Amino acid sequence: MTDSLIIAAIWLVAANVLALIPSKDNLWARAYFLIATGMPLIIWVFVQNGWIIGVLFVWAASSVLRWPLIYLMRWLRGGGRGDV
Repeated sequence: MTDSLIIAAIWLVAANVLALIPSKDNLWARAYFLIATGMPLIIWVFVQNGWIIGVLFVWAASSVLRWPLIYLMRWLRGGGRGDV
């Protein structure tokens, strides 16, 4: 198992633990942190392990961060307007 996959597995466990902790801001602060740390990790996994493993990690990460992706898709369908 490569270093990137070990760090990716730790990131996925940490993301799930962070999602379980209740918060007043509806988890958005943690989501921003996870996105900021996950993007370089996705690139590292793709480079070190190939596109198949990279796509599997993107799928796993998007299952954890599904609400930011849902809001992004709604925003893109709306043409970038401020109404979500």
